[in-house]
Amino acid sequence: MIIAVLYKHVSNIKVGRRPYNYLIMDIIDLSHRLETGMPVFPGTPSPTFSTPFTVEKNGFKETHLDILTHVGTHIDCPAHMLKSNITTDNVPLDRFYGKATVIDCRTLQTLEITQEYLQKHEQNIINSDFILLRTDHSDWWGTDKYFSPFPTLTIKAAQYLVEKEVKGIGLDVISIDAVDATKYIIHEIILRNKISIIENLTNLKDLPVSEFYFSALPLKIKEGDGSPVRAVAIIH
Repeated sequence: MIIAVLYKHVSNIKVGRRPYNYLIMDIIDLSHRLETGMPVFPGTPSPTFSTPFTVEKNGFKETHLDILTHVGTHIDCPAHMLKSNITTDNVPLDRFYGKATVIDCRTLQTLEITQEYLQKHEQNIINSDFILLRTDHSDWWGTDKYFSPFPTLTIKAAQYLVEKEVKGIGLDVISIDAVDATKYIIHEIILRNKISIIENLTNLKDLPVSEFYFSALPLKIKEGDGSPVRAVAIIH
């Protein structure tokens, strides 16, 4: 979904000599819909949504959500994998917003995203806060194929992004580690360095390579290890 927004930067009250400044931007939705029966990480329960109150019976509608914190398009905080007090309720909000770049991983001949491959995009990485890895695996959302093997970062590639001091790494797959991994090494490398992981993104094909902003704000859950997010790209 792409929403065009027209903002007036100042009010109708004239402020000094500052002229009106209109800013046009596109906001692109990078999130999957939350619903009963949606895909979840193997072995974890699917969310359920029920309506205990309805307009017809109660005069208002209210929905009950039974959902884990790492369902749908979501963010991982360090407390997800580590003994850490860095949680969704105490991370500064600017850590969830910033310049971003898309790295196209569709043409890889293997399932490894290597340091050498990332270095081909080094200038964009240096200029970005968020690195979004595009595989188009999100096209298989809602099918068994979504859980088939997908490209993942090697240890050296993960360490390379840590060295670049990015705020976060986003992916259009269900995990930053292989779906059948028994040890979550890449998670641990990234989260140990206070870098967020945003999984289950979609619509990365609608984004430019760079020159846009990314936002993925979590719910303010007490001691939250993660949270569903409404991830968006903002293109000026």
